[in-house]
Amino acid sequence: MSNNSETLHVDLGARAYPIRIGAGVLADANRLLEPHISGGRIAIITDETVADLHLKALLTGLGADDIKVIILPPGEGTKSFAVLQDVLDTLLKINFSRDDTLIALGGGVIGDLTGFVAAILKRGCRFVQIPTTLLAQVDSSVGGKTAINTPAGKNLVGSFYQPKCVLIGTDVLATLDARQMRAGYAEVLKYALINDPAFFDWLEENAGDLLAGDQAALRKAILTSCTAKADIVKRDERERGERALLNLGHSFAHALEAKAGYDGTLLHGEAVSAGMLMAFEYAQGLGLCPGQDVQRLRAHLHKLGMPTLSDLPAPLTHDPEQLFAYMGQDKKNTKTHMKLILTHGIGKAFIEPKADQTSLLNYLQKACNP
Repeated sequence: MSNNSETLHVDLGARAYPIRIGAGVLADANRLLEPHISGGRIAIITDETVADLHLKALLTGLGADDIKVIILPPGEGTKSFAVLQDVLDTLLKINFSRDDTLIALGGGVIGDLTGFVAAILKRGCRFVQIPTTLLAQVDSSVGGKTAINTPAGKNLVGSFYQPKCVLIGTDVLATLDARQMRAGYAEVLKYALINDPAFFDWLEENAGDLLAGDQAALRKAILTSCTAKADIVKRDERERGERALLNLGHSFAHALEAKAGYDGTLLHGEAVSAGMLMAFEYAQGLGLCPGQDVQRLRAHLHKLGMPTLSDLPAPLTHDPEQLFAYMGQDKKNTKTHMKLILTHGIGKAFIEPKADQTSLLNYLQKACNP
């Protein structure tokens, strides 16, 4: 790694682990991971797109000859029971053990699936996250949430299972297209909107450089985002309270993704972009959020080409009742109440444990049919 690197520690007692942020992590993988692998075998799980771009560099950096590589199709469809079964069968056939290490090389889909495999294979084996998208680097690779999707909704089957280490290579982001960078940026923006208005100020000035791949801007944004998430995860690892704030906009976003059928037409970050503005708009309608903050967020999204609800394909928005039904299946909900993350303004998110469902449906009907 270069000297322009950072190390952040996620303090979870016996489950604590480091996050290494900087350029060159793939080339330096053997040195960085050696303390966490302990001499066992290695299996890398990745997808076809990432394998073409980064697998050779990682294999060279690890310097081992007997590494098992599992290459899966790209896209949300890979987070399924069928693929989970195939991966487990492949690993069990080679007698992969609890002392061996799985490496997730890819975006959020690969990280979520690999983490879930690690959590349930022989009741838990080691795993490492090497996220290759901005979205995975600032969100899904940190905090130990693992899951697959089902027809009923996104991430409804999974576990909390922490990695041994996270390697974040800022230089690998150069292979992402503009759409993927914007999708990842939605999760960066989320941390500012939750509780860091000064970060939002910085993003208003520097988001263009970040999206253009400026390494200094990327390091700052990734470090700020990971620090924010690590602090919340330390206090609420299993989302019994405060950690739910990290789902700002996600109840709306997951409903949009379920409506899209996880077919690739809507990226997770695109859904989050739309969903966060929806949370702000809904809060404004309840008299909770100042209109000037809603407009400031809307202007920021538009300036960067980030999608809002009105920008999404009509098939995703023509049935507000179905979106409402999907929101009712969200895993944050209780048997009798719908939980939403709402806001009093930029940097002032809060948890509403008993959202008014009538007003929510009314909002969706108006938002989907302006």
